[in-house]
Amino acid sequence: MYFSMTGTATLIDILRALADPTRLRIMRLLTRMELAVGELAQVLDQSQPRVSRHIRILAEAGMAERRREGSWVFVRGAPGIGGTPLAREVAGLIDRGEANDPAFAAQAEADRLRLGQIRSAREARAADYFARHAAQWDVLRSLHSADSTVEDALARLLAGSPLGRLLDVGTGTGRMAELFEPAADAVDALDNSPEMLRLARARLQHLAPGRVELVQGDFAALPFADAAFDTVLFHQVLHYAQSPEAVLAEAARVTRPGGRVAIVDFAPHGREELRSAHAHVRLGFSSAQIRALLTTVGFAPGASEALPGEELTVMIWTAQRIADAVHHLPPRKECA
Repeated sequence: MYFSMTGTATLIDILRALADPTRLRIMRLLTRMELAVGELAQVLDQSQPRVSRHIRILAEAGMAERRREGSWVFVRGAPGIGGTPLAREVAGLIDRGEANDPAFAAQAEADRLRLGQIRSAREARAADYFARHAAQWDVLRSLHSADSTVEDALARLLAGSPLGRLLDVGTGTGRMAELFEPAADAVDALDNSPEMLRLARARLQHLAPGRVELVQGDFAALPFADAAFDTVLFHQVLHYAQSPEAVLAEAARVTRPGGRVAIVDFAPHGREELRSAHAHVRLGFSSAQIRALLTTVGFAPGASEALPGEELTVMIWTAQRIADAVHHLPPRKECA
């Protein structure tokens, strides 16, 4: 969840906030991508407390927004996600300033070069993580349909109506957010693991600022308002739930009337080793189970598809949110 003061800032507030070379550099960087405070400190070659103070001033002037993710704090520029018209005008002024001020342009270019090093470091960390876990994941992938087959089937089932605002629950490496971002109005990608969110950030950093918002949170207590999304997606995540009905009740709460949910998971199977090797709580779901769960929390089950693999069958279930039909279950602590 981001925190800012965009609604109260005046022109005087904004001009005071920008009357500092470091804060101008920060704003220029934030037009490129969301950054952690520590990453900004690295680019600017300044201490983290000093950079935090600059960010606080920008946030109070409505020019930046902050979000905590575990022990890290991430920052993005408010204009890119619908800040005040005044803030957007000032952002345009900074753009024109770089075009007409050679000294500022040179500093901004140097900062972008350092930013490129940060992007490379993110990609290297992601590659290292995948290398360490590749064998484990390859064993699981060998048991079910190819990822491309599942993705094509999911895209086909969701193609009937606009995605609107999409919530990707348990985003993991961000693959689903990346796949559906072009067709969505905006994407919120949620995961409970800071490490997975860092991997997702590396994958998604090429997207325009504000297109995908990465959020740390629990899938049984979603940090979003009621009826906030047009589409909610669970891709290979529901089998981690101790209480799938509580998780789906939360999905119903944040889905607008007429909105859709899509669940990608395994059909029932007997691979007990997935509990220890991959922390699966549920060994798949039957279609009858999913339909009953969806109906209980206020969805009308829709189209589904089975994709058999070597030993595991991947199922895709869809449903539509029924207005005023959500049965709210007591939330339980889960780990997505």
